Amino acid sequence: MTESGQQDGHRYLPTGTEDRREMLEMIGIESVDDLFRALPEQILLPSDPEIGGPLSDQQLRRYFGELDRKNKVGGRDLACFLGGGAYRHETPALIDSFLTRSEFLTVYTPYQPEVSQGTLQSIFEFQTFISLLTGLPVANASMYEGASAFAEGVLMASRIQRKRRKVVVARSIHPQYRATLMTYAQNLDLEVVEVGWQEDGTVDLAQLEQEVGEDTICIGLQSPNYFGVVEDWAPVSGLAKSCGALTLGVVTEALSLALLKSPGAGGCDIAVGEAHSFGLPVSFGGPLLGFMAATDRHKRSLPGRLAGETVDRNGDRAFVLTLATREQHIRREKATSNICTNQALCALAATVYLSLHGKKGLRRLAEINLKRAASLRRRLAAIEGFDSRFDAPCFNEFALRSKGSVSVLLKSLEEDGVLAGVPLGPDYPELEDSFLVTTTECNPPEELDRLVDLLQRRSVKDDTLPITL
Repeated sequence: MTESGQQDGHRYLPTGTEDRREMLEMIGIESVDDLFRALPEQILLPSDPEIGGPLSDQQLRRYFGELDRKNKVGGRDLACFLGGGAYRHETPALIDSFLTRSEFLTVYTPYQPEVSQGTLQSIFEFQTFISLLTGLPVANASMYEGASAFAEGVLMASRIQRKRRKVVVARSIHPQYRATLMTYAQNLDLEVVEVGWQEDGTVDLAQLEQEVGEDTICIGLQSPNYFGVVEDWAPVSGLAKSCGALTLGVVTEALSLALLKSPGAGGCDIAVGEAHSFGLPVSFGGPLLGFMAATDRHKRSLPGRLAGETVDRNGDRAFVLTLATREQHIRREKATSNICTNQALCALAATVYLSLHGKKGLRRLAEINLKRAASLRRRLAAIEGFDSRFDAPCFNEFALRSKGSVSVLLKSLEEDGVLAGVPLGPDYPELEDSFLVTTTECNPPEELDRLVDLLQRRSVKDDTLPITL
């Protein structure tokens, strides 16, 4: 540990030639090498290590990761193709540096705007990014995570449509999101109806049309859905509007918003989802970062906080807490939520991430994810004993069907150092023979080749066998 209490190596502060010269002069030596004169010469490297390069942030992390693995005894790193609502993406090193800048180290909650300008501005910028990505004009200060954001979206719709009681949602929405909704709905006078999917993995529009009526509050649809399948918002929003219902768009892989049609452009009234893909590591399941956006006409029904921009008495740019609808601010019976807050630190990380990538950079990253997954999907579906469960276009995730036992297969692959996917059977019994495979920019080409090779060696030759190892 250093004197400041931080771990050595936690921060890297680069210095220029002039900086080094001044420091060397101050301590009275001629070169950095003089600092190591006391060390035995035989333990010193005769020259700088040949790293090569220049290397990108991702390549440099991988290089040092390989060096780190040489120091481990009995440890191993697993190639990971897990997804199902939590997606690995590279997090630029600059994010941590920005998170600790003094400009953002203001009061925890923005109840006193005059002393919370850093917090309020970061919230305002986050809201702006979410609005741009979702195609909806108003976004709140963030939510705990995607599942509760989904439940909040339905509750918001029920406040807008007070005389209606029926909620229709696609069964291809994330199972945990639907479970969270059911937890709330069981204590409210709400009827929740789930609609299945068609053969290609998209929502069953015919069944949806049968369920929607004059008593429908909203229709909930996720895209890409839990199977990675890209949905078309327009037919669903059109059906909702025909009976006066709202459309609730759900997005669990926020990176897809950089490439696919936004919920707002597809006619959705409310958009909710998970934004942890923007600069937050998976970290064994958290912290996550929920988001919510809506049309302008429904902004006063948004839960949580809304930061706004104004000018102070000197005419300078200033930020204020424009909307605060929690029970801390107003009478309990008037509050729009008791479970939401703003994930200020996580929202700031996402804001820095989006600022660093920009519109073009984010789109390029989304294209890499799309193309890499499409290629892997084709290669795996071509292996005997495996095929793609759904034919509709997918983003960075797809369902793969196995003629053998999925649980045996996944366990076997894990023993070989590969986390190949998420089994669908526990949440969808009719898909017990299938599992989700996800690939992002964190999976280099050699990992994709490795998964293909391992599945080829496990190819089922006889349908009567559980699996050939």
